[in-house]
Amino acid sequence: MSRQRVTQAEVARVAGVSQAMVSLVLNGSSDVRIAPETRARVQEALRSTGYTVDIMGRRLRGKGNNILGVFSYESVFPSGGADFYRPILRGIEEEAEAQGYDLLLFTSSGRRAGRRQVYENGTNRLGIADGSILLGRHNDPAELARLTRERFPFVFIGRRESPAGPIAYVGADYVEATRQCYDRLWRLGHRRIALLGLAGDHEPTVDRRRGYEVAARRHRRTPLVLQQEDPDQAWQALVAEQVTGVLVETTAMAEGLHARATAAGLDVPGDLSIILLGDNDPSQGGGDSAVDWSMFRIPREELGATAVRVLLELLAGRSPDSGHRLLLPCVLHEGGTVAAAVRR
Repeated sequence: MSRQRVTQAEVARVAGVSQAMVSLVLNGSSDVRIAPETRARVQEALRSTGYTVDIMGRRLRGKGNNILGVFSYESVFPSGGADFYRPILRGIEEEAEAQGYDLLLFTSSGRRAGRRQVYENGTNRLGIADGSILLGRHNDPAELARLTRERFPFVFIGRRESPAGPIAYVGADYVEATRQCYDRLWRLGHRRIALLGLAGDHEPTVDRRRGYEVAARRHRRTPLVLQQEDPDQAWQALVAEQVTGVLVETTAMAEGLHARATAAGLDVPGDLSIILLGDNDPSQGGGDSAVDWSMFRIPREELGATAVRVLLELLAGRSPDSGHRLLLPCVLHEGGTVAAAVRR
């Protein structure tokens, strides 16, 4: 037979105080002076009775639970040891602990039609938490818009936009990092520099493309953007355009390009320089490659920690329009796939 929840009234009887005093101790009230011996007696009664906070009751009374949600539209527990999300989660966990908050991970119980969902039967599953951090490439724009309209406090990891209003986010500055990568190739004498990227309007893809185009126009070059996920077609296009340096959006694309250049008898980086626009991400394929890619590193752990701090600012009632859309700088990694252009 299951034991019923211990009430504050029972704790008060054990401690020999009023129920109001138990409530003051639980809420950490600083407005009323509580004698140290009284506080200690109540805390001992809480321990001995096994009292647990009624989370939903606190929520209904408009009180916080000191719980931050973490919702992912994708699996955050892949088998790879160097997976994309692990450093982000570590940053979230360490910062939440430092701030005195517990974490509640939401995963797949709201799955519909093969996709994870925040809303289940019209109810926001994240509501048990004070606010939530959201992450995942394949998010649902309609859900983000609804969360925004309902004023539920959340921060997305990665730049996201919504017609419903500004979304608080913490992302990596792909525009500036991509521009720096282009400039590096330019300084090495490359004049035919292409971008090999994904099609579509996903924000990271858009940002990388924008950074490339800004740099190309600054050097008075016509942008050469290839959106060929087929590695053979991508290789043929690069050869036809006499490209000597290429910025590549994904690990899988970089691996395919490297393999075809080698098969054609070309040297990387002697004949073709390749820069990967991001970390070597196992979720995109090629994670066990021995290639020391020239790339920029995404500050994943810092993204997680900063997202927690931004969410706490939102919970404190500060406007999401004041500094709650942040882009963190990426760090360039020299690597071994870039060299000076060969004079032809």
